[in-house]
Amino acid sequence: MSSDAPVGARPPAGKTFFGHPRALSTLFLTEMWERFSFYGMRAILVLYLTAAVADGGLDIGESSANAVYGTYNAMVYLMALPGGWVADRLIGARRSVLWGGVVIAAGHYVMAIPTGWSVFAGMALIVLGTGLLKPNISTMVGDLYERDSPRRDAGFSIFYMGINLGAFIAPLITGFLGEKINWHLGFGAAAVGMTFGVLQYVLGRRNLGDAGARPADPLLGADRRRALTRIGVATGILLAVLLVLLLAGWFTVDTVVKLLTVVTVLVTVGYFARILTDREISGTERSRMKAYVWLFVFAASFWLIYDQAGSVLNIFAADQTDRSVGGFTFPASWLQSVNPILIIIGAPLAAALWLKLGHRVSTPTKFAVGLVLNGLSFVLMAAAARAAVGGDLVSPLWLVAVYAIQVAGELSLSPVGLSATTKLAPVKYASQMLGLWFLATAVGDAIGGQVARLAGAWSQPVYFLTFGLASVVLGLAAVMFTRQIRTLMAGIH
Repeated sequence: MSSDAPVGARPPAGKTFFGHPRALSTLFLTEMWERFSFYGMRAILVLYLTAAVADGGLDIGESSANAVYGTYNAMVYLMALPGGWVADRLIGARRSVLWGGVVIAAGHYVMAIPTGWSVFAGMALIVLGTGLLKPNISTMVGDLYERDSPRRDAGFSIFYMGINLGAFIAPLITGFLGEKINWHLGFGAAAVGMTFGVLQYVLGRRNLGDAGARPADPLLGADRRRALTRIGVATGILLAVLLVLLLAGWFTVDTVVKLLTVVTVLVTVGYFARILTDREISGTERSRMKAYVWLFVFAASFWLIYDQAGSVLNIFAADQTDRSVGGFTFPASWLQSVNPILIIIGAPLAAALWLKLGHRVSTPTKFAVGLVLNGLSFVLMAAAARAAVGGDLVSPLWLVAVYAIQVAGELSLSPVGLSATTKLAPVKYASQMLGLWFLATAVGDAIGGQVARLAGAWSQPVYFLTFGLASVVLGLAAVMFTRQIRTLMAGIH
């Protein structure tokens, strides 16, 4: 859960929000409600997919449910690439955020329909809408400030709190409604939250001034018609592929999930190949991009494990933890609120630590710390799983401790990686590198969804220990190659 700081523009005048442009309150609340809907639905998604039909679920099996969850997360981040392009070249960030919010809300309302097909149709709409909203609302926050404004970082910090506030509150509401009453009621709560976000965004549009009002680099005339034609052709090809799969009897959850996983990896490989073979970038920029490839691999490996909190670890919380407190059994999804509250607490501490250490700790070393901590969290999960062997329920404090270690790892890698992305970017691709950073999460989640299938085939202690130790080893390897990576970074710390 992080925010991004793109190029700024002249801030609109008027009332202030804690000393910041009034428009920040509109964008803060929009993002808070969008994250409420996203994390609220995500907190109960796997639980709904795996629940027995008699309990209102789909009963599709843990392996497939974990893969669906991972691929869904991957698509959300992958769609940030075309979503940013649509805003920059066609309709501008402001309208992209509006239409994105409307489509997201529609997706959640579709998921609220109590039928089996609604969940997948709704997820498709949410993916499309989030691709439009997520990258472009961050762009608009940046547009409220001059590039060198001393309030810029503080404004993004406030915005970041909105992300995690929504993520903290959401599972508490959707989890209770979904697990205790009806799954589709939980999805409906996410829909209502996004509706609040859209309404206040529309009502607060007068505060936005010129932020995001126009495309940054608009396509005009023949170029615009050519681009729209290509989009239409690509959409037609996609629909044709889906029709072939349907007619051939191959249109299954597993087939679509595997296909989307391959697409995510291929898009990433193609993106890097395009940049590294571009003759217009300098030798120094190409060297820095080679260093970034390593950081990208480390980040994708991190998210592969980290984002299993909503799938494998969520199922563990539901089936193998003692959640009874004073006669009340709290929903398993409530544990999904641990991560954001720990981030809210830990983010200022991590920022102060990195400021104090300065350049004494390099970016690759910080990535290594994140990988090691992430791995240790799964080693701890292996101990929790061993304690649960035989059907014994374990304390939920095991998961709280696991999430605490993971959050420490995230704060070592995620904001640092965002900063490194902006510093290592070739000038020509400066505006596109944010999308490349999102791709690290997409690749990690896509592959992680396939890896999570093994959680049902292997014993839990073996599963957690294997991938935990793998992450620790990768982190230690990153330390060993720190000097070589720093050399490739060509003066960037």
